[in-house]
Amino acid sequence: MCFTAVNMSQDTTYRFSFGPWNISEGADPFGPEVRPLFPHESKFALYRPLGFEGVQFHDDDVVPELETLTPDQILKKTSEVRTMLENQGLTPEFVAPRLWFPAQTVDGAYTSNSAIDRAYAWDRTQKCIDVARALNCKAIVLWLAREGSYIRESKNARVAYQRLLETINQILQYDSDIEIWIEPKPNEPTDQAYVPTIGHAVAMAYASNDPKRVKGLIETAHALLAGLDASDEMAFALAHNKLASVHLNDQNGLKYDQDKNFGGANLRGAFNQVRVLEEAGFGSKGEFVGLDVKAMRTQKGHGVTAHLTNSRSLFLHLVDKVRSWDRQAEAQMIEARDYEALELAILKHLMGVK
Repeated sequence: MCFTAVNMSQDTTYRFSFGPWNISEGADPFGPEVRPLFPHESKFALYRPLGFEGVQFHDDDVVPELETLTPDQILKKTSEVRTMLENQGLTPEFVAPRLWFPAQTVDGAYTSNSAIDRAYAWDRTQKCIDVARALNCKAIVLWLAREGSYIRESKNARVAYQRLLETINQILQYDSDIEIWIEPKPNEPTDQAYVPTIGHAVAMAYASNDPKRVKGLIETAHALLAGLDASDEMAFALAHNKLASVHLNDQNGLKYDQDKNFGGANLRGAFNQVRVLEEAGFGSKGEFVGLDVKAMRTQKGHGVTAHLTNSRSLFLHLVDKVRSWDRQAEAQMIEARDYEALELAILKHLMGVK
C-alpha cells in the first residue's frame, strides 16, 4: 500500500450553488418572520459576488402561482427568469416540483391513495419539466417529501414503490434529455418516507428504463437523520457514478432537519465529506457543490448571506486540509493498523497542530 502526499493550491474546479430560499426572512413553525422580505428575483444579483454561480429552483420559485397560469404565461415568465440568470452569468442547476405544499398532496403525491391526487402530481411534474427545459436546465430533483406514511397500514409500500418507478419512467419518456436527481430523506414531513437513503435511490435508478439519466442528490442532514454517515452515502453514490449533486449542511443529532452551516456541528464529518468528493474528482465534470443552509433566526440584516459565505469558505479550507494531508504517513499507520495514531493525526491536522 502506497500513497503520496497531496499538496495543491486552492485553485479548485469547484462551482457552488444554492437555492434562493436559503436567503429567507427567518420564519419557523414557532414564530413569524424576523427579517424584511427579500424577493427571490432580487437575490440573483448576490450570487456572483458571494462566489456562487449555480441556482437551485423549485418550480414556483421560477413561476410563482404557476398553477393559475396558462402554458404560454408559464413559458413567458420562465423566459424572463432565464434572461435574468443569463444577465448575471448564472446557471440553473435544477428545478424541483414542489409537491409537498398543495392540498392534493397531503397524503402523498405519486404514492397517494387517490387517483385524482396522483393525476395532479403528474400534471405538476410535467409543468416542472417544461419550466426546466425552457430555463435551459438539464435536471429536475425529486425530493419525495410526502411519499411515505404516518400510519404504515394506510398504504401498500410495494405498490407505492411501483408507482414511484412508474413515475420515473413516465418522466424519462416525457422528455428524452432531462435527468432525474432523487434527493432521499428518511422522515419529515412524513413519519417514515419511501426512498429514505441513497441506496434506495440508486436501486430505483437501476430499475428504471434509462438508468444513466437517474441519479442522486445527497444532503448531509438527510443522511444523518437516517443514522448514516454522509461521506459514506456520497461514496456509495460515487462508486455507482450516481452522485449528481450535494446539499452540504450539518445536523446536531437525530432531530428535525436543521440545515446548519456546513461543518458547524461536526467538523471531522465535514472533512470526510470533502475528502470523498475531492478524491473522486467530483466537480471535474461541471457538477455543483450545492449548499442548503439556513441563517440563524437571530441574525439581523436585509439579504442575510453570512451562512452561505461561511459554509463555502469552510468547504474550501477543508479542500486545503485534504490536499495537504500526509498520505504516506496515513498509509504507514493503516499498514500497521495503528488507528489510534491515525485518529490523533487527523484531529491534529484539522486543528493545525504539529
